Amino acid sequence: MPSDVPEEADIHLIQRIIPHRYPFLLVDKVGEIVANQSATGIKNVTFNEPHFQGHFPGTPIMPGVTIVEAMAQTAAVLVGVSNDLADSNFLVYFMGIDGCKFRRKVIPGDVLELRVTVTRGKPGAKVWRFRGEASVGGEMAAEADFTAMMDLPK
Repeated sequence: MPSDVPEEADIHLIQRIIPHRYPFLLVDKVGEIVANQSATGIKNVTFNEPHFQGHFPGTPIMPGVTIVEAMAQTAAVLVGVSNDLADSNFLVYFMGIDGCKFRRKVIPGDVLELRVTVTRGKPGAKVWRFRGEASVGGEMAAEADFTAMMDLPK
């Protein structure tokens, strides 16, 4: 693990770590990074996102699965930043999602805060477990525990 882990990842560093691109890149910034422990992602929710055309016409609501995906992308950036994986083409795959609950609607104009905490995992491990909590203005929107497999570069 590098000794100089940045405390924040802007969109440029995020794109060097995870392969997601529009329309499926769901995190704009990651901050409060504590190496291999926790981070907070930010997703600025805008009406221009393609899922709002059909979910639901006249009442746009961010799909719950995209909120969970945004938490997972935040977790992948945490692992990538913590372990100096920028430009390494590593991939992350969901293995399981447990205890997922949705508490409030997320709508255009909201700023979604995505707090993720490592509950199992260490540098070099293939399988990591996380606790994710998504909130808007301090109000819980969603929560889940999830497991991911890191396909680390060889």
